[in-house]
Amino acid sequence: MTIALQYTNITVNDVDESLGFYRDALGLEVQNDVTSGEYRWVTLGSDAQPGLGIVLSVPHAGRSQADGDTLQELLTKGVLPLFVFSSDDVDATFETVRASGAEVLQEPIDQGWGPRDCAFRDPSGNTVRISQAPA
Repeated sequence: MTIALQYTNITVNDVDESLGFYRDALGLEVQNDVTSGEYRWVTLGSDAQPGLGIVLSVPHAGRSQADGDTLQELLTKGVLPLFVFSSDDVDATFETVRASGAEVLQEPIDQGWGPRDCAFRDPSGNTVRISQAPA
């Protein structure tokens, strides 16, 4: 038996605004763009992990009003789980993302536990870390 992560969701305030970060700055590719009623889900991916889709959607997409309201509150507070991407060149990735205007939380540093990493906030306030394995 094998098992692998197929999709993960990132809750955002505005899908189009978030594409500027995830597609344009991080370099992920749009795999699917689905609209249902007033909501939209955009799936992004990378050739580095061909079976994994990262789905961007707003808090109320596919949820009850109460659940969407709760998720929106957590997103607004900036307390949703962070996302960690890997890069083979964290310094170059940092410069590309910084040039996009993303809010820098941490410039690249070597961490005591091994990786070199940096951190940003996406346009919705989610924390996004980018990590490079030690040489």
